[in-house]
Amino acid sequence: MKKIVLAIDSFKGCLSSKEIEQCIAEEIHRILPSCQTVCIPIADGGEGMLDTLIEATQGTFVSTQAHDPLMRIRPARYGILGDQRTAIIEMAEINGLTTLSPIERNPMKTSTYGTGELIKDALEKGFRRFIIGIGGSATNDAGMGMIQALGAHLYDKQGNELGQGGKIMEQIAHIDLNHLHPALKEATFIVACDVQNPFCGPQGAAYVFARQKGASEEQIRQLDEGMRHLALLIERDFSYNINKVKGSGAAGGLGGAFATFLQAHLQSGIDLLLNAVDFDRKITNADWIITGEGKADRQTAEGKVPAGVLKRAKKANIPVMLIAGKVEDKACLKQMGFARIVQISPDTLPLEEAMRPEITRENIQRAIGRELIVNNE
Repeated sequence: MKKIVLAIDSFKGCLSSKEIEQCIAEEIHRILPSCQTVCIPIADGGEGMLDTLIEATQGTFVSTQAHDPLMRIRPARYGILGDQRTAIIEMAEINGLTTLSPIERNPMKTSTYGTGELIKDALEKGFRRFIIGIGGSATNDAGMGMIQALGAHLYDKQGNELGQGGKIMEQIAHIDLNHLHPALKEATFIVACDVQNPFCGPQGAAYVFARQKGASEEQIRQLDEGMRHLALLIERDFSYNINKVKGSGAAGGLGGAFATFLQAHLQSGIDLLLNAVDFDRKITNADWIITGEGKADRQTAEGKVPAGVLKRAKKANIPVMLIAGKVEDKACLKQMGFARIVQISPDTLPLEEAMRPEITRENIQRAIGRELIVNNE
């Protein structure tokens, strides 16, 4: 093998895309010293998207402060693309799962307020074009925190103004948009979305994603009921069927809030990123492409990094190896067309242990070493 391309999503809460690719490149060079490796740090709308797009377009960063998921002020940043006209905001930077310790994770309490603050800061600096990455969230508040930061007011049946977190959704009786930031009328939003899940229901935000954000089974049920209530309210007051919008369940319903209140266009984050980094040119003459994510399963086909990479690789007739910390629904993944599917962590290894960065690195290198030896014999 003369050339291997690495385009791997972050293993959320563990290692970044860049760290994983460096780890694999070292193992490739150990076994195949003359093999060229091309590392393409990548993201699908979650962690890493900001850095990837700023690097790809020679943009700049803006430093500010905003509220984290538990409403604590902390340093934050967003980017301005090389065109000097487009602001890029990665919600995971301020309201992502990695901003909280495991014990702090609770989508009944967490809020997207900080994401709204970053948008507001960019609006007040004169920017009107936005790209928003919404993957990797710690939230399930249907974007209510975000629109509050932008000037909306939420009231219960008694006319009391509501606070933050997923717990407020079922209490909302009225959404007042009269005081939204005036510059929003001139703004356009492209939302890079890594999933196509509906707003609520069995495949909606709460049932599919809230568990990994710290929700108990009872809290998942409450969150879904809150989102069902909100969907009915939105249809009644805004004549908008939020549950029919693909991706409205992304980031705990934040995708739906963008579509409903900011008329955003939701699109595949991975396609946006692959175009920005000139992926099709960089994979020319590659013998293999290695892609992956923390957990590979049926959701992988729904706009995730590996699916986007595989689609491009098929056009170039290049085999793709999929690696993941955990693999489920292997038959489905094989049917998608991956040439090799590799689970790096033994099934017997507890999740907490498997997610330790040093253990993940060891497991990645061991698994890649085995695959390279087999495929190079």
